[in-house]
Amino acid sequence: MSKKKDFYEILGVNRDASEDEIKKAYRKLAMKYHPDRNPDGKDAEEKFKEAKEAYEILSDTQKRAAYDEYGHAGIDPQAGFGGGGAGFGNFSDAFGGIFDEIFGNRGGGHGGGHTRAYRGSDLRYNLEITLEQAAQGTETKIRIPTMETCESCHGSGAKAGTEPVTCSTCGGTGQIRLQQGFFSIQQTCHKCHGTGRYVKDPCTNCHGSGRVKKHKTLAVKIPAGVDEGDRIRLTGEGEHGVNGGPAGDLYVQVHLKAHAVFTRDHNDLHCEMPISFTTAALGGEIEIPTLDGAANIKIPPETQTGRAFRLRGKGIRSVRSHTHGDLFCHVVVETPVSLTERQKELLEELEEISQDNHSKHLPRAQTWMDKVKAFFGG
Repeated sequence: MSKKKDFYEILGVNRDASEDEIKKAYRKLAMKYHPDRNPDGKDAEEKFKEAKEAYEILSDTQKRAAYDEYGHAGIDPQAGFGGGGAGFGNFSDAFGGIFDEIFGNRGGGHGGGHTRAYRGSDLRYNLEITLEQAAQGTETKIRIPTMETCESCHGSGAKAGTEPVTCSTCGGTGQIRLQQGFFSIQQTCHKCHGTGRYVKDPCTNCHGSGRVKKHKTLAVKIPAGVDEGDRIRLTGEGEHGVNGGPAGDLYVQVHLKAHAVFTRDHNDLHCEMPISFTTAALGGEIEIPTLDGAANIKIPPETQTGRAFRLRGKGIRSVRSHTHGDLFCHVVVETPVSLTERQKELLEELEEISQDNHSKHLPRAQTWMDKVKAFFGG
């Protein structure tokens, strides 16, 4: 059985996204994957259904609160600790009951009436950083939603002046046992979700969950050398566990902002540097930027567009070692524009005196012409 995807991840939004952000994200996906636009795309249909389901939950305040606290189990009674499902949780509950009957295990685990704990789901947070921050490392703070104990009911989930009562369905054990022939199948109680207690009059502040949605700020250390798509794990900062289970983890996924000068290829950097027609023909020296400051490159005479100059060690240090990548500067010969009459005269004079030995001064053009002639059988 495949694990259900995180609804926030499906829509491509963070967990603290506003209602408008969720609505915009859903509309974008719905337009892209609508079956009418993709009549032959089965994958598109599946993605459309996923987006629709995610929006239906996250656009509903109560359902979203339940999902934020318990994950898929909070909105689907069959997903783990609900009434009658096909999830892995119920599978182990059922066979736990059979084994308890056979081996006489009455005291613990599934057969002794103890409620079952579930680990909280892992969460993802998308974090955009600059290329400089990725290269040098940094520390930043993120604000994420969290579920905290409700102050109105002190976590009981019951309305002020009342308290949870023993579940009448399971008698307070959190489990119900079904007899099917000689099989005795045990399942988590669908009414109390395995807690053994039932909130008759829910708290109006937390709607009976015992927790309310708030936000907390976490410090995230970004190591030097991180790249697009790398993940930083914050242990225990994911969804809260159910029935005392451990919390999941929060994975901060790194995304690099586009840079004005450099593009990144793993640990190497690339940039384009325009040079004048004169510098390309006669040679010279140009100054280029690096992450450590400016550096000089000598341009040899007769340099052509596209030639790459390599500066060793001027790239980005690997996040897993101390080795640095390189910086590749690709020169682009820029054709002069807005010429004066005198400049035009000089260029025309240059063209005229070059005609006598055209193949010598423009060998690539001559080679290309020879290929064209050969192609046409000349």
